Amino acid sequence: MCGIAGIVSPFDREEDLKKMLQVQKHRGPDHTGFYKDPGYAFLGHNRLSIIDLSPYANQPFNDPSGRYSMIFNGEIYNYKELREELKHFYQFRTQSDTEVLLAAFIKHGEKCLYKLNGMFSFAIWDHHDKTLFAARDRFGVKPFYYRKRSKEFLFASEIKTLKAVSGTNEPSLKVWANYFAYGSYGLPDETFFQDIYQLPAGHFLTFKNGELQIDQWYDFMSNVSQIKTTDDFEDTKLRYLSLLKDSIRLRFRSDVEVGFNISGGVDSSLLLALVNFYDESDQIKAYTFYTGNSDYDELPWVKKMIDITGNPLNEVLLKASEVEKYSEVISDFQDEPYGGIPTIAYAKIFEKAREENVLVLLDGQGMDEQWAGYDYYSGESSSIIQGQNRISSTFKMNCLSEDLLRFSDKPIYPEPFKNKLQNLQFRDLFYTKIPRALRFNDRISMRCGTELREPFMDHKLVEFAFAQPDHFKIKGNIQKHLLRELIKDIVPPEITNTPKRPLQTPQREWLGNELRDFVSEQLNTLRNSDFSHWFNHKTIEKEWNNYLKGDQDSSFHIWQWINAAQLLSI
Repeated sequence: MCGIAGIVSPFDREEDLKKMLQVQKHRGPDHTGFYKDPGYAFLGHNRLSIIDLSPYANQPFNDPSGRYSMIFNGEIYNYKELREELKHFYQFRTQSDTEVLLAAFIKHGEKCLYKLNGMFSFAIWDHHDKTLFAARDRFGVKPFYYRKRSKEFLFASEIKTLKAVSGTNEPSLKVWANYFAYGSYGLPDETFFQDIYQLPAGHFLTFKNGELQIDQWYDFMSNVSQIKTTDDFEDTKLRYLSLLKDSIRLRFRSDVEVGFNISGGVDSSLLLALVNFYDESDQIKAYTFYTGNSDYDELPWVKKMIDITGNPLNEVLLKASEVEKYSEVISDFQDEPYGGIPTIAYAKIFEKAREENVLVLLDGQGMDEQWAGYDYYSGESSSIIQGQNRISSTFKMNCLSEDLLRFSDKPIYPEPFKNKLQNLQFRDLFYTKIPRALRFNDRISMRCGTELREPFMDHKLVEFAFAQPDHFKIKGNIQKHLLRELIKDIVPPEITNTPKRPLQTPQREWLGNELRDFVSEQLNTLRNSDFSHWFNHKTIEKEWNNYLKGDQDSSFHIWQWINAAQLLSI
């Protein structure tokens, strides 16, 4: 897990590259490396050492011929199997997955991508052909941002890295307007800033002679269509469990200590149960956060599971008094709007893990999307927020000025499947839930120099679950039906049967009580900012007063204004 940065340019941009790497040094505190092909390309890398801790695995990594130089962020979980395939083709010098990835590219070109099981964004410079090749993993677990101007191409793992050397950084009015009006965080190639884009998940690019070409390599729909399904429920459970065990096995490959995050829900309880298939699993540390509010905390359910498995549990407390400080810090690391106080609470887990030298954490992200775990999957709502069916109470378009609102354009998401449920799942996988959650989680983990792995996002798992019939996913009003049946023999029934809880922190209550002065300060900052003309501040004040009086169906619009005040003032 690392940070990558590069500039393809006919000009000398070495000093700019060094500045970029300094900005994102938190992503890789163990080593900073450079490569330059004068007059053509400058590549840099911030390394967090996870596999093959030796300096021989540092990056940029060059092949023996000197033709290729690669920078890589992520993990190739099946690197041992690929290394075995390539051992007669390539003479390996390290034990790293980095070298395996480069060898696979040298042998197979872009087709190497289909062989990779992992999370990755990487770039390879071909010294002979003066061509940059870059790619991003299937679901976009690892980031890749870029900016093209004239004959230059700049890319990095974080937006702030590009902003440091790119001059003007105007906000994208369309993306901001859609965020406030519809809760959208942008389409797969968009960011909240003009002229800064992201390589969409499952795509690769080439840049040569000033020309950029982007192509899709991952065909999710085609892969799903090839999954053979059956009405045999028990057989489907066993097939899925086998894939899941293999995914977790691969993600335990590490040369540093591995821990995991746990909540009181079905997903992380299953992860905890399967983690304990491994040797010395009772020594694997578990982390969970709580706030001291029994209406929201999942600590009682977590402890029920831990009582069964015996794993050491680290309970990480978030207090209301910490939110102001953390919100500013997390805003700086996120670069774009993020998900509120639950994200802050989650961020504290990675701080704690780093303190204890646990550099790799597993979590349960992705199970709701593949097994239809959100309430709106079984209703008529088009909501993109769990537990929020009244869009009018969630996003306050009436608080936007006409200056900004005219840029809004309600996102219309593709519906490539004939099945309504699958189309909702597809939307959440590639356009709404997963892209933003992966971005939130990447920033808060890398802020602390820790690596987050998400075993439930293995593409084989997602494709298999996605292809299953609706009645395996939802039975009556119960979401994730097959998953609940899968774990009922290994977890307490109160966990198996509990519905998904939309919030794990008292955000609504805190914003209207303990944090009311903080919110008022942020609204004042927004009123006095350079972007004040985006808003109708009298209407915002009215909505805020209504909130203080108890109209708290939703706190998302309050958090949106806090996000804007902090991000637009940076």
